[in-house]
Amino acid sequence: MHLHPDDSINRRFINLSQGKLIREAKDCKREMVSVIPVAETKIDLKDRKILYELDLDCRQSNTQIGKKVGLTRDVVAYRIKRMEEEGVITNFWTAINTFKLGYQVYRIYINFQYVSQSVKEEIIQHFVDYKNTWTVYSTLRSEIDLGVIVWVNNIFEFYQFWEKTLDRFENYFERYVVSIYTQSVCYKKSYLFPDSQKSSDHKMYIDTSDEKIVNIDEIDYQILNELAVNARKPLIDVAEKLKCSSQTVNYHLKNLIDYGIIQAFRVNINLSKLNLQHFKIEIYLRDHTQKKPIVTFLESKRYLNNLNLVIGWADIEPEVIVKDVNELNQILTEIDTTFPNSIKKQNYWITEKKYKDRWLPEY
Repeated sequence: MHLHPDDSINRRFINLSQGKLIREAKDCKREMVSVIPVAETKIDLKDRKILYELDLDCRQSNTQIGKKVGLTRDVVAYRIKRMEEEGVITNFWTAINTFKLGYQVYRIYINFQYVSQSVKEEIIQHFVDYKNTWTVYSTLRSEIDLGVIVWVNNIFEFYQFWEKTLDRFENYFERYVVSIYTQSVCYKKSYLFPDSQKSSDHKMYIDTSDEKIVNIDEIDYQILNELAVNARKPLIDVAEKLKCSSQTVNYHLKNLIDYGIIQAFRVNINLSKLNLQHFKIEIYLRDHTQKKPIVTFLESKRYLNNLNLVIGWADIEPEVIVKDVNELNQILTEIDTTFPNSIKKQNYWITEKKYKDRWLPEY
């Protein structure tokens, strides 16, 4: 479920069949290499270690981070502030398992027709304004024009929302595809250390649609609402906003973590500052029995950032962090050659723009 908010550039689909890139892929490769700007910021190994620790738990103290990376508290604070000012760190966010709150997750892929710029903006704003929207993102010159992910309590709630949407905008939709998320796996930011030879399980947490629902109270939800978009917000500030004691907030926060509703306090990184890019890959299988072996293969790779399983689109949807499309093409070729006669095709894309990204329905 995790759709990563990173660089804004054009996306283009590419097909890979029997290890041979089609001509469109070559044209796409030349185009993307030429348009992607390089805006690398000087980030050393210590900075990368700090970013890695922040993504494991951005609420840990600078002293704790310092002990792990070999720096003093003040130096860690300075480096974090510098990376924020330079735009390397974009924000701190809380990974919330909304399945445990009883939500189902639906994704809508839309292709437009007959839309002016003003109509397109109106459609996007419609999705942004819906309080249960998780994310809204657009693409250019690709198979999909707009992606929307929403939370609902049940399928009828989604039906009602979608009927209202079609009443207003169906004439502007050439086609649309609705998918259901069944599982999403998030991985540690091992891509920060591409030259490391150390191999280990970098799986961070798993969200599945069969989670046991946990009932939470008003204070719990208010805490989640505050931390969803600012995971480093001090407890005393949260307590002041909620008009309760910091001890009360701490007690509820601990329960939310223990019950697995809060899975991690993380950091978003502007990948362009590290000369990296975020790609979504879509794998369509010819031999479905190879699904688990392909997933296991991908999980051994440091570039893997997320892996989504859905009903209604591709069989496997990994998200990877790599330097450029050349490296991505090598990955696609490796997958195809490692699992011959198992894959129909592989597509990839990059988000052009994010209009909304929030890990909890609006309170």
